[in-house]
Amino acid sequence: MSTASAPATRGPALRAIAVVVLVPVLSALALWAFAWPAARTAPRDLPLGVAGPPAATAGIEERLTRQEGAFEIHHYADEAAARAAIEDRTVYGAVVVTARGPELLTASAASPVVAQLLQQAVTGQAAAEGGEVRTVDVVAAPAADPRGAALNASVLPLAIAGIAAGAVVTLLGLRGVRAALTLVGAAALVGLVAAALAHSWLGVLTGHWWAEAATLGLSTLAVGAAVAGCAALLGTPGIGAMAFVVMFLGNPFSGAASAPQMLPEPVGAIGQWLPPGAGSTLLRSVAFFDGAAATGPALTLTWWAVLGLGAVVLGDALKRRRKEDGPTAERRPALVG
Repeated sequence: MSTASAPATRGPALRAIAVVVLVPVLSALALWAFAWPAARTAPRDLPLGVAGPPAATAGIEERLTRQEGAFEIHHYADEAAARAAIEDRTVYGAVVVTARGPELLTASAASPVVAQLLQQAVTGQAAAEGGEVRTVDVVAAPAADPRGAALNASVLPLAIAGIAAGAVVTLLGLRGVRAALTLVGAAALVGLVAAALAHSWLGVLTGHWWAEAATLGLSTLAVGAAVAGCAALLGTPGIGAMAFVVMFLGNPFSGAASAPQMLPEPVGAIGQWLPPGAGSTLLRSVAFFDGAAATGPALTLTWWAVLGLGAVVLGDALKRRRKEDGPTAERRPALVG
């Protein structure tokens, strides 16, 4: 009797040990994923323009390059070219040499954190040398969200909405084309509701309303399709696997709170290949920069959505084939002799 009861007792004990070990591991991973990039925030090859005659800008460029690896310097002939580069999202700001003295162009809509960092770095150096720098915000953040807090806060709800959509579709047993259409419909509604809240009510987005709604919906679809697709191929554990990727990697690596170039390498690059990072970058482009530099993140989200929906359909097809092959194998006559 003791021998028979041993496996029954061992099972719950092993599960309890697994929980005791797993919870601290997950906590450590969460702290690493969220706290480490935040603690190591600093400019790393941050695109910055310098405009003016080479002889006049040489001193400014030399001072900026003293911070090794902090800035990636782009040269422009004049202030108009530097402004165009900022509006095209080629650079985050520019130092322009004018007849009145040096002038700093920023874009708080691209990142309030970066705009403040540039202002402190450039004006601080000028003050140490006894000069002054006039600051101009070329593309300002909306008055309703000057610090970009609302846009940063939108990353997590969209990720949760996508994970919930993929999980619910899977747990309800929806498959194939029906599941794919359900995911698309849910994401479209999320985009409309989110645009109505963020643009029409709160006023924290100021671009084209339908472009913002499409971006918010595509961001949700990319996550939801990935979750449902992974579950269709791997089973229910696929939900947890994709939720881990999105929540523990996608959110903290997105760079939405600052900029991808402010995160440790290769975190910033990885984040832009995941839906939360691509979604936040695309939302900034369509909301504040008339769609400038939107192609890359839009393609990233589209690929996630297409591959995820394709996995949903493929998983259903594989299950159907296994069911069709099962009865045939059972009816096959056995060989005698």
